[in-house]
Amino acid sequence: MPRTDVSPAIARSWLLVPASKPELFEIAQASAADAIIIDIEDAVAAKDKVQARQDTVEWLSTGHHAWVRINDAASDFWSTDLAALEGTPGLEGVMLAKTESASHVNDTADRLPEGMRILALVETARGVLHVEQIANAPSTFRLAFGTGDFKRDTATGDDPIALAYARSQLVIASRAARLPAPIDGPTLSMEGLEAGTRLAKEMGMSGKLLLTHEQAPMINAGLAPSPDEVAWAHGFVRAFEESGGKITDGSDLPRLARAQKIQAQARDFGIEIDAQRLGDLNY
Repeated sequence: MPRTDVSPAIARSWLLVPASKPELFEIAQASAADAIIIDIEDAVAAKDKVQARQDTVEWLSTGHHAWVRINDAASDFWSTDLAALEGTPGLEGVMLAKTESASHVNDTADRLPEGMRILALVETARGVLHVEQIANAPSTFRLAFGTGDFKRDTATGDDPIALAYARSQLVIASRAARLPAPIDGPTLSMEGLEAGTRLAKEMGMSGKLLLTHEQAPMINAGLAPSPDEVAWAHGFVRAFEESGGKITDGSDLPRLARAQKIQAQARDFGIEIDAQRLGDLNY
């Protein structure tokens, strides 16, 4: 079942659903994905966008909720997308494709209801170059990395090292702007999903786009603390409190902060561990 109680600020799995296939909307809503994004950009051919936009608005106006990926600010479809979505009751927020400047975010926000959340999808060289300004735009809610289009734009290969700089730029810009950690691009194959999710977490990203709902459980597990990490966190905090907050060396406070963050994540994601695991680990 979908984890509708997970805040989009910490959502791990972001499922992109083609707006041209409305029969998939209900399947997406019933999936384990933390968030759903109906895609009226790259997933829809130009000739089908009018119908896809209508189907999206209709679904969101009948008691359903989702984000919508709109076309980029330089496209012929951007203003039409925003006009159609304005006032749509089930709209959670928009993902702005190919964001390349703070003005793209600001201009989009000006055409939406006040306070509407915007995911800035960075997927070009210009976007990465200007990511600091994008992150600091007042209406930017979170950054996301469009790996496919970025590789096409820059002729970058599939080796993770080739995208390490761009991923790091999104992570650093997000942290500096006090945004939630960014959302990584999708891994197309189930075979590479575990490694792709692990890479995203290692790079400091806390969410991941996906194109099929079957990937949601693995992404959710991979981007949440493991049971061992949760057990360590509980044990460390307990030992620290029992010592009266005694600091033995300079690593204690950073470890305490990490343990408290893991505890918070465990609560947010409903992760529980049994008493035996707590007792078996040494702290």
